[in-house]
Amino acid sequence: QVRLVESGGGLVQAGESVRLSCVASGNIFSINDIGWYRQAPGKQRELVAIIARETPIYASFVKGRFTISRSPAKNTVYLQMNSLKSEDTAVYYCNIQPPVAWGQGTQVTVSS
Repeated sequence: QVRLVESGGGLVQAGESVRLSCVASGNIFSINDIGWYRQAPGKQRELVAIIARETPIYASFVKGRFTISRSPAKNTVYLQMNSLKSEDTAVYYCNIQPPVAWGQGTQVTVSS
């Protein structure tokens, strides 16, 4: 079983940057695809970015602003978020494919 713990969120101004981290523990050798998701208040959870077969794939609304990367040991995945907008405000989660239990996520709040 894989367990995921997200961190790095906070309150930032529009245009600023934040780097999120997700540490995986447990059977990390079973992890292939891993990605970041977000859920804004009153909205459904949506995919932000994913590393699928070593290839990063981004949602159109973050392309060019966010970068997903993975540590060489493959137990940590990062999301570098630049040029943040108020609409990026959400709780950010990571998960693998196939998904395991969702963690608590990390809140990112962008003030304009």
